[in-house]
Amino acid sequence: MDIQKNNIDGGKAFDWGRTSSDYAKFRDIYPPVFFGKVAERGLCVKGQRVLDIGTGTGVVPRNMYHYGAEWTGSDISENQIAQAKMLAQCSGMNIDFVVSATEDLDFLDETFDVITACQCFFYFDYDVVIPKLARLLKKGGRLVILFMAWLPDEDKLAGDSEKLVLKYNPQWTGGGYTRQPVFVPEIANDYFNIEYTEDYDLMVPFTRETWNGRMKACRGIGASLSAEETAAWEKEHMKMLSKTPSDELEILHHAAMAILRKK
Repeated sequence: MDIQKNNIDGGKAFDWGRTSSDYAKFRDIYPPVFFGKVAERGLCVKGQRVLDIGTGTGVVPRNMYHYGAEWTGSDISENQIAQAKMLAQCSGMNIDFVVSATEDLDFLDETFDVITACQCFFYFDYDVVIPKLARLLKKGGRLVILFMAWLPDEDKLAGDSEKLVLKYNPQWTGGGYTRQPVFVPEIANDYFNIEYTEDYDLMVPFTRETWNGRMKACRGIGASLSAEETAAWEKEHMKMLSKTPSDELEILHHAAMAILRKK
């Protein structure tokens, strides 16, 4: 399903379904500490019912499944949900997945204890989504917004990889990230109180293949370019990576979390 937003990639259409197989293989990169910090706050644990919006291939519910919560994941892309179901089933995980835009979610009011949103919150129509999420949460329920991105100005390999994305897709606006707290839209103040925020740096391990795959599965390449353009980019990126002194890579990332409590 093509998505177009004027404030993203200059309005260039993208479809996560086109890169779902690579997404499933290469984008489950978050270290255990990323999810552990959520559980440490008493969230997404046994006895709670949790909805993960923009779930993609189910990275959050699959990685947090062992904490014992009852999970549902939703995503606008049918292909992403197909991958999520397959990965969960292969791991023996009982997770419900639904195909739906977050704006169109249809659950009873006060269904969930926690709602999580990882790497996706900026795609939503806040005027529609924020009131809806507040309705879906139980009294005192939490909305957890998570984000993690490489730091191209401080990590040379990340910066060079971004430049190559822009060579093939000059409209891509997904690069240039610098340290910042999770963005919380103003309308959220009408429905939530900000309970907790945290941000921190971390090194994420890759090989040449997995870093190439991670970059290929980004919005600027696999989700928006043709197969021929993607193949050409991949060839050039692997040539770049072949010059690294080792196949064991570490890329500097910054992670951030905001926990909002329903009023």
